[in-house]
Amino acid sequence: MNSALETLRRDFDGDIIEPGAPEYESASRAVFASGSPAYVLRPRSVSDVQADVRFAAAAGLALSVRGGGHGFPGFSTNDGGVVIDLGGLSGVEVVDRERHVVRIGGGATWGQVAAILSPLGLAISSGDTKSVGVGGLTLTGGIGWKVRKHGLALDNVVAAEVVIAGGEVVRTSATENPELFWAIRGGGGNLGIVTAFDFVAHPTTDVYFGTIAFPASEAPAVLRGWADYLRTAPEELTSTLGFANPFTGGSEAPVEIQVAFDGDGPLLAAEAIDPIRRLGTVLSDDVELKPYADTLVDGATPPPGIRFVARSAFVDSEAVPAVLRILAEVGASEPSPFISIRSVGGAVSRVPDDATAFAHRRAELMFVTTIAGPEPVVDAGRPALQAIWARLAPHVSGAYANFLASATAEDVAAIYPAETYRRLAAVKRRYDPANLFAGNHNVPPAD
Repeated sequence: MNSALETLRRDFDGDIIEPGAPEYESASRAVFASGSPAYVLRPRSVSDVQADVRFAAAAGLALSVRGGGHGFPGFSTNDGGVVIDLGGLSGVEVVDRERHVVRIGGGATWGQVAAILSPLGLAISSGDTKSVGVGGLTLTGGIGWKVRKHGLALDNVVAAEVVIAGGEVVRTSATENPELFWAIRGGGGNLGIVTAFDFVAHPTTDVYFGTIAFPASEAPAVLRGWADYLRTAPEELTSTLGFANPFTGGSEAPVEIQVAFDGDGPLLAAEAIDPIRRLGTVLSDDVELKPYADTLVDGATPPPGIRFVARSAFVDSEAVPAVLRILAEVGASEPSPFISIRSVGGAVSRVPDDATAFAHRRAELMFVTTIAGPEPVVDAGRPALQAIWARLAPHVSGAYANFLASATAEDVAAIYPAETYRRLAAVKRRYDPANLFAGNHNVPPAD
């Protein structure tokens, strides 16, 4: 350990934060988890990241990588190990103006990206929260406000720079180390630390964005009508639906449908959005034209002691009626988890199933149930939540890694179907044979 630490201090130009340092308490904490790592390392360059990886491997310490720190399972901190905080690698640069290729540092957040690209008239299909990290969201998917028109965030990646377990820097794209390129697009943090992504951005104007609310009593009809309409709606329209929000009334909370229309002109926007307005009794409607960057919201850090349990699944078209019926019944009962449903399809479904390690291309919907509160409250609510998921199990498949609060073997199997898992394990064996990058929904290297 002493030798490894001496080497780190010699080769590393960033900050080394240890217990007892004034900034340690904040540096050791992720958004949804607290930890007590032995070292929090804040690199300032790619060579610093290389030194950090070699140190963690030589010292035999658990390794966590932090971008935005938003992961529900708390992967971006640990107890007694090393945390590499990539916040210092947050550059955003247009490197090819004709093709709109943007190079983004692995520690950037989507708010930083949007703020820089918006004045240039560019955007990248991403998530919906400013403080979420580019790396964490992209490596496992990226379902955002332009997903039906422009695909997942990872579908817009054309190259990446990765520090692998031996400390080497590897460039990967469709033509350079293509199997690694396949794996990082959906394989999470299993393969290494992405220090830079090359995305293809798209020219963008303002978008029509906002929320249309309906009474809770109309939930069954609104859910069915919304899902039916999204099958034929223009791909410029992306939408999510949320209900049973405990902060706005629980089972009596309104059904809130958020819409984002990325198209030209108010007439086309009205044609796309008005069918949603006609689904029921409109309680409120704040849809308006705004810059895409303004659709991203600030992320809040929960108070200490509050736990979040999120669980997700995908729904194929034939199972949509049964799933929506169950969710409507659940949302009308007390207590109910908060339920959010996201439309996918469109550009996502046009990518071949085996083109990336994201394996859920044929799904029509992705939904999430969330409960939150002090640990005793959350534990008391688990049996009811398990009963809900037992009802849903025959009708759903898979899981979306960005909305999972756990990392069990069952979770990993849901994220990665058998063939995807096998291929990831083979790539893992080549690039991380000792499983240094295990702080994730882990796929161990193949034997």
